[in-house]
Amino acid sequence: MNILFGVQGTGNGHLSRARAMASCLSQYPELDITWLFSGRPRENYFDMNDFGDFECRQGLTFFSRNGRIQILQTIFRNRPFKFIKDVKQLDLSCFDLIISDYEPVTAWALRNSGKPGLGIGHQYAFNHRVPVKGNDPVSHAIMKLFAPMSRSLGLHWFHFDQPILPPIIDVAHCTAGRVVPNKVLVYLPFENTAELLPLFKKFSAFEFYVYAPQVTDNDDDNCHTRSFSRSGFKADLAEAGWVLCNSGFELISEALQLGKRIMSKPLKGQMEQLSNAAALEQLGLATVEASIDQRCLDFWFSCEPDPVSIRYPDVAAAIAAWIHGGCRQPIPELSAELWRQTQGFEERTTQTGISSPRFIL
Repeated sequence: MNILFGVQGTGNGHLSRARAMASCLSQYPELDITWLFSGRPRENYFDMNDFGDFECRQGLTFFSRNGRIQILQTIFRNRPFKFIKDVKQLDLSCFDLIISDYEPVTAWALRNSGKPGLGIGHQYAFNHRVPVKGNDPVSHAIMKLFAPMSRSLGLHWFHFDQPILPPIIDVAHCTAGRVVPNKVLVYLPFENTAELLPLFKKFSAFEFYVYAPQVTDNDDDNCHTRSFSRSGFKADLAEAGWVLCNSGFELISEALQLGKRIMSKPLKGQMEQLSNAAALEQLGLATVEASIDQRCLDFWFSCEPDPVSIRYPDVAAAIAAWIHGGCRQPIPELSAELWRQTQGFEERTTQTGISSPRFIL
């Protein structure tokens, strides 16, 4: 079976999820995977050995500044005519299945092609009844039309009584080990790092390891800036007792798997992150703040919230086996099987009749 697998490359979380899928799909030699990434220039991808001679397109992305989506920049810098050209020129004739992890070129090229398609990703969970915030008409249209797929496997931290799956986590790189209690992993790529470092220095009892775009490796008192490195990031995540991040899906999924204390700041104007923050609060998984300042860090560090550890199954392996089997098992059955294997919480039924978790600390 020849498969074209498109991946939204703007966020490193999509790449982490794709690496987990690539490892599991490689267990089936009869599946020939061609990988296509979009959303950043080819030279800005790193650690891409898992994907062979991958294809790259411009795609679409969002532009932000100081923690807020910039609508006008997003519109004018996406070059819509180039995107339309890429969609029209993408040849799908040799592929038996088209998969999109919220990648718009493959998703739109699939339409009217007559080929079977499958969406895999967190964004497709919003096709179901999950917590939503910031869902104005424009945001709703963007979410639905960015990379539309008629059949999909949505991913979320909890099922909310919907046929969605647990997160895909790079299990091989999410193993618990030695934890440094005062180590804080910081990943706030949409914030102004230069403004955050003086704030972190006020908390001298903690060591902050800050990953951000356009920084170099540097150690200054208790602040340690780090350029992007997959191995370095995973190692610091495993050691950290605390994780300070935006409300993206994949990093928080890994932090939950590892049992970290999490503080999350959603990107303003971005419906997915606002909705993720709402879900984190509803489920009691993290401390959510609208801004990162001395007050919120004082509170977070002083109250020392109990970390929640959720042991998700190997969802990537299950999906790879499902694809190898021809995607024939009904998605609700696949969903139920994987949630039965998830450990770390017991469910209770709310007055609305929707199950919600009671976490085992």
